[in-house]
Amino acid sequence: MEIFKTFKIEAAHRLPHLPEGHKCSRLHGHSFQIDLHVRGAVDEHLGWVQDFAEISAAFRPVFEDLDHRYLNDIDGLSNPTSERLAQYVWNRLIAQVPGLYRVVIHETCTAGCIYEGPVSEEEG
Repeated sequence: MEIFKTFKIEAAHRLPHLPEGHKCSRLHGHSFQIDLHVRGAVDEHLGWVQDFAEISAAFRPVFEDLDHRYLNDIDGLSNPTSERLAQYVWNRLIAQVPGLYRVVIHETCTAGCIYEGPVSEEEG
């Protein structure tokens, strides 16, 4: 079974490695949506995979570090693409959220990325 919990953050960033003149190299902001997907067996007694409140509690410190922030200033996010943001969230939560399977970042209503953990040592 797979469950998910959705969070929203407001944050500014710029992508410093893009060519001069690219619109994303300039300071701008997004209303990011972050979906955390958890896989596991349904507990026979409780009837759920995991308590959504536990997922929310684990995400709270990440939310505090990201919401209404300039992402480039956060350690590990000097080039804060959606892909890097997904990896950052994954790395912050993998030890706290049993069964974390997927992190989905919606940068806009029509663009984002899906991260399901490292696929190679180089990506890690």
